[in-house]
Amino acid sequence: MGQITVTKASIEGLYVIEPAVHGDSRGYFMETYNQNDMREAGLDMVFVQDNQSASTKGVLRGLHFQKQYPQGKLVRVIRGKVFDVAVDLRSGSSTFGKWHGEVLSEENHKQFYIPEGFAHGFLVLSDYAEFCYKCTDFYHPGDEGGLAWNDPSIGIEWPELIGTYQGNAGIGDYHLADGTPLNLSEKDTKWDVLSKTFHF
Repeated sequence: MGQITVTKASIEGLYVIEPAVHGDSRGYFMETYNQNDMREAGLDMVFVQDNQSASTKGVLRGLHFQKQYPQGKLVRVIRGKVFDVAVDLRSGSSTFGKWHGEVLSEENHKQFYIPEGFAHGFLVLSDYAEFCYKCTDFYHPGDEGGLAWNDPSIGIEWPELIGTYQGNAGIGDYHLADGTPLNLSEKDTKWDVLSKTFHF
Protein backbone atom coordinates (compact mmCIF):
# COMPACT_ATOMS: atom_id res chain seq x y z
CA MET A 1 0.00 0.00 0.00
CA GLY A 2 1.05 3.63 -0.12
CA GLN A 3 1.01 3.81 -3.91
CA ILE A 4 -2.59 5.08 -4.01
CA THR A 5 -4.82 7.36 -1.95
CA VAL A 6 -8.48 6.40 -1.98
CA THR A 7 -11.18 8.90 -1.03
CA LYS A 8 -14.89 8.15 -0.74
CA ALA A 9 -17.00 10.50 -2.83
CA SER A 10 -20.27 12.13 -1.75
CA ILE A 11 -22.33 9.11 -2.89
CA GLU A 12 -21.76 5.66 -1.40
CA GLY A 13 -19.86 3.39 -3.78
CA LEU A 14 -18.00 6.13 -5.66
CA TYR A 15 -14.27 6.53 -5.07
CA VAL A 16 -11.57 8.94 -6.17
CA ILE A 17 -8.19 7.24 -6.50
CA GLU A 18 -4.94 9.18 -6.66
CA PRO A 19 -1.77 7.24 -7.54
CA ALA A 20 1.65 8.12 -6.20
CA VAL A 21 3.48 10.05 -8.91
CA HIS A 22 7.29 9.89 -8.90
CA GLY A 23 8.72 12.80 -10.85
CA ASP A 24 12.09 14.36 -11.55
CA SER A 25 13.72 16.48 -14.24
CA ARG A 26 13.16 13.72 -16.82
CA GLY A 27 9.41 13.45 -16.29
CA TYR A 28 7.40 11.10 -14.06
CA PHE A 29 6.43 7.50 -13.38
CA MET A 30 3.29 6.09 -11.76
CA GLU A 31 1.42 2.82 -11.51
CA THR A 32 -1.97 3.42 -13.10
CA TYR A 33 -3.42 0.20 -11.66
CA ASN A 34 -2.19 -2.26 -9.05
CA GLN A 35 -4.62 -4.98 -7.97
CA ASN A 36 -2.89 -5.53 -4.63
CA ASP A 37 -3.09 -1.85 -3.70
CA MET A 38 -6.74 -1.72 -4.70
CA ARG A 39 -7.57 -4.80 -2.61
CA GLU A 40 -5.77 -3.35 0.41
CA ALA A 41 -8.00 -0.30 0.02
CA GLY A 42 -11.07 -2.55 0.04
CA LEU A 43 -11.68 -2.36 -3.72
CA ASP A 44 -11.71 -5.93 -5.03
CA MET A 45 -13.47 -5.50 -8.38
CA VAL A 46 -12.08 -7.41 -11.37
CA PHE A 47 -11.66 -5.64 -14.70
CA VAL A 48 -12.06 -7.48 -18.00
CA GLN A 49 -11.91 -4.77 -20.67
CA ASP A 50 -10.03 -1.50 -21.27
CA ASN A 51 -11.45 1.29 -23.46
CA GLN A 52 -10.10 4.60 -24.73
CA SER A 53 -11.72 7.54 -26.49
CA ALA A 54 -10.58 10.88 -27.90
CA SER A 55 -12.76 13.98 -27.95
CA THR A 56 -12.50 17.68 -28.72
CA LYS A 57 -13.56 20.62 -26.58
CA GLY A 58 -17.28 20.87 -25.98
CA VAL A 59 -17.99 17.18 -26.57
CA LEU A 60 -20.37 15.75 -23.99
CA ARG A 61 -20.76 11.98 -23.88
CA GLY A 62 -23.60 10.58 -21.77
CA LEU A 63 -25.40 9.94 -19.66
CA HIS A 64 -24.97 6.22 -20.38
CA PHE A 65 -25.71 3.04 -18.47
CA GLN A 66 -26.09 -0.67 -19.24
CA LYS A 67 -29.45 -2.39 -18.84
CA GLN A 68 -28.78 -6.11 -18.38
CA TYR A 69 -24.99 -6.25 -18.10
CA PRO A 70 -23.99 -3.33 -15.85
CA GLN A 71 -20.35 -2.28 -15.83
CA GLY A 72 -18.24 -0.83 -13.08
CA LYS A 73 -15.77 1.66 -14.54
CA LEU A 74 -12.41 3.01 -13.40
CA VAL A 75 -11.93 6.16 -15.47
CA ARG A 76 -9.02 8.54 -15.98
CA VAL A 77 -7.73 11.15 -18.42
CA ILE A 78 -4.30 10.79 -20.03
CA ARG A 79 -4.46 14.00 -22.04
CA GLY A 80 -6.47 17.17 -21.49
CA LYS A 81 -9.23 17.78 -18.94
CA VAL A 82 -12.83 16.61 -18.54
CA PHE A 83 -15.62 16.95 -16.00
CA ASP A 84 -16.73 13.40 -15.23
CA VAL A 85 -20.15 12.63 -13.74
CA ALA A 86 -21.88 9.63 -12.15
CA VAL A 87 -25.63 9.49 -11.41
CA ASP A 88 -26.98 6.95 -8.91
CA LEU A 89 -29.57 4.66 -10.54
CA ARG A 90 -29.61 1.93 -7.89
CA SER A 91 -33.15 0.90 -6.96
CA GLY A 92 -33.78 1.59 -3.28
CA SER A 93 -30.70 3.77 -2.88
CA SER A 94 -31.12 6.78 -0.58
CA THR A 95 -29.22 8.81 -3.18
CA PHE A 96 -31.16 7.61 -6.24
CA GLY A 97 -31.04 10.31 -8.92
CA LYS A 98 -28.22 12.21 -7.21
CA TRP A 99 -24.98 13.02 -9.02
CA HIS A 100 -21.31 13.47 -8.23
CA GLY A 101 -18.75 15.08 -10.52
CA GLU A 102 -14.94 15.12 -10.63
CA VAL A 103 -12.47 17.06 -12.74
CA LEU A 104 -10.06 14.53 -14.25
CA SER A 105 -6.96 15.77 -16.05
CA GLU A 106 -3.51 14.81 -17.20
CA GLU A 107 -2.17 17.12 -14.48
CA ASN A 108 -4.06 15.80 -11.44
CA HIS A 109 -3.81 12.08 -12.44
CA LYS A 110 -7.05 11.37 -10.58
CA GLN A 111 -9.04 8.24 -11.27
CA PHE A 112 -12.75 7.90 -10.57
CA TYR A 113 -14.37 4.54 -9.77
CA ILE A 114 -18.03 4.26 -10.73
CA PRO A 115 -19.63 0.95 -9.74
CA GLU A 116 -22.45 -0.94 -11.41
CA GLY A 117 -25.81 0.82 -11.12
CA PHE A 118 -24.75 4.32 -12.15
CA ALA A 119 -25.15 6.39 -15.30
CA HIS A 120 -21.94 7.99 -16.52
CA GLY A 121 -20.97 10.91 -18.71
CA PHE A 122 -18.31 13.56 -19.22
CA LEU A 123 -17.78 16.99 -20.74
CA VAL A 124 -14.47 17.90 -22.40
CA LEU A 125 -13.08 21.20 -21.05
CA SER A 126 -9.72 21.23 -22.86
CA ASP A 127 -9.06 21.61 -26.58
CA TYR A 128 -8.59 17.86 -26.82
CA ALA A 129 -8.87 14.98 -24.35
CA GLU A 130 -8.02 11.30 -24.28
CA PHE A 131 -10.10 9.29 -21.85
CA CYS A 132 -9.34 5.75 -20.62
CA TYR A 133 -11.39 3.38 -18.54
CA LYS A 134 -11.35 -0.16 -17.23
CA CYS A 135 -14.63 -2.12 -17.11
CA THR A 136 -15.85 -4.96 -14.89
CA ASP A 137 -17.90 -6.53 -17.70
CA PHE A 138 -17.60 -6.80 -21.45
CA TYR A 139 -19.45 -4.56 -23.87
CA HIS A 140 -22.75 -6.07 -24.99
CA PRO A 141 -24.20 -4.55 -28.19
CA GLY A 142 -27.75 -3.27 -27.76
CA ASP A 143 -27.54 -3.13 -23.96
CA GLU A 144 -26.94 0.60 -23.62
CA GLY A 145 -29.45 2.92 -22.01
CA GLY A 146 -29.26 6.62 -21.37
CA LEU A 147 -30.59 9.69 -19.61
CA ALA A 148 -30.89 13.29 -20.70
CA TRP A 149 -27.61 14.94 -19.73
CA ASN A 150 -29.48 18.14 -18.81
CA ASP A 151 -32.40 16.60 -16.88
CA PRO A 152 -33.40 19.39 -14.47
CA SER A 153 -34.52 16.84 -11.85
CA ILE A 154 -30.93 15.60 -11.65
CA GLY A 155 -29.49 19.11 -11.95
CA ILE A 156 -25.90 18.41 -12.96
CA GLU A 157 -23.81 21.57 -12.74
CA TRP A 158 -21.63 21.18 -15.83
CA PRO A 159 -18.73 23.65 -15.47
CA GLU A 160 -18.31 26.37 -18.08
CA LEU A 161 -21.56 25.33 -19.79
CA ILE A 162 -24.13 28.01 -20.56
CA GLY A 163 -27.60 27.46 -22.00
CA THR A 164 -31.29 27.05 -21.36
CA TYR A 165 -33.17 23.77 -20.91
CA GLN A 166 -35.66 23.44 -23.77
CA GLY A 167 -37.51 20.38 -22.46
CA ASN A 168 -35.28 17.81 -24.15
CA ALA A 169 -31.66 16.64 -24.40
CA GLY A 170 -30.97 18.61 -27.57
CA ILE A 171 -28.08 21.01 -27.98
CA GLY A 172 -30.33 24.08 -28.21
CA ASP A 173 -28.38 27.22 -27.32
CA TYR A 174 -25.86 25.45 -25.06
CA HIS A 175 -22.19 26.44 -25.36
CA LEU A 176 -19.09 26.77 -23.23
CA ALA A 177 -18.22 30.11 -21.67
CA ASP A 178 -15.61 30.79 -24.38
CA GLY A 179 -18.19 30.29 -27.13
CA THR A 180 -17.30 26.67 -28.00
CA PRO A 181 -20.56 24.97 -29.06
CA LEU A 182 -21.76 21.91 -27.21
CA ASN A 183 -21.17 18.76 -29.26
CA LEU A 184 -23.41 15.73 -28.74
CA SER A 185 -23.98 12.54 -30.70
CA GLU A 186 -27.43 12.27 -32.25
CA LYS A 187 -28.18 9.40 -29.87
CA ASP A 188 -27.36 11.52 -26.82
CA THR A 189 -29.83 14.22 -27.88
CA LYS A 190 -32.70 11.71 -27.70
CA TRP A 191 -32.43 10.26 -24.18
CA ASP A 192 -35.35 11.03 -21.86
CA VAL A 193 -35.45 12.36 -18.29
CA LEU A 194 -35.08 10.18 -15.21
CA SER A 195 -38.79 10.08 -14.28
CA LYS A 196 -39.75 8.76 -17.72
CA THR A 197 -36.89 6.25 -17.90
CA PHE A 198 -37.31 4.59 -14.48
CA HIS A 199 -40.65 3.75 -12.87
CA PHE A 200 -40.23 2.32 -9.39
